[in-house]
Amino acid sequence: MLEAAKSTLLILSALFPIVNPLGGSPIFLTLTRGYSAHARRALSRRVAMNSFFLLLSSCLVGTHILSFFGISLPVVQVGGGLIVVSTGWAMLNRSDDDDDDREGKVRKKVGPRDEFKNAFYPLTLPLTVGPGSISVAITLGANVPRHHGWNLLGMLAIFMGCTIIAISIFLCYGFSDRLARALGATAMGVILRLSSFLLVCIGVQILWNGAKALLVALPALSQ
Repeated sequence: MLEAAKSTLLILSALFPIVNPLGGSPIFLTLTRGYSAHARRALSRRVAMNSFFLLLSSCLVGTHILSFFGISLPVVQVGGGLIVVSTGWAMLNRSDDDDDDREGKVRKKVGPRDEFKNAFYPLTLPLTVGPGSISVAITLGANVPRHHGWNLLGMLAIFMGCTIIAISIFLCYGFSDRLARALGATAMGVILRLSSFLLVCIGVQILWNGAKALLVALPALSQ
């Protein structure tokens, strides 16, 4: 059990700063500005569940899926990095007038189908669990020791780590409106701009990591 606890702590320390649900909460709140509190919590629950299964599957079978389709991890990083950069750039250039207009037009009762329309894309992928999180999860899953088959303690550690991260996503996203009221509009605006800028930087870093790996592999392909 000590080994499982250490593995769980390793997974949390590696994934939590990248997922960063607290930093993503102002972006989530902005994208769901016209939602009611009940609809926002229901949506955050769906995003948390999607994130849990996405991280869990990336840890357990991510390497096998990429190998099956012949997709390398650097290619995933380049494509995902471009999406993260475009999303962060759009959030960074959003004006307060645009938010006010959007709030006035969208403020209505959200139907059960509409509120989950964007639950997976873009709220889960790539805003919450992006290519950086997926690549780290795949790496963690590949490094889990296997003794003649599946390591049950390793699988338990992965399950517990993904569960804790999913709970933190639900709490930070589901109560982002209360967090905004506690901090105030000015502070939330500053946090939103900083989070958007960091999102752009994270996307550029992910893109560069993938591009650098592809560039290093070019001499070997030309031989």
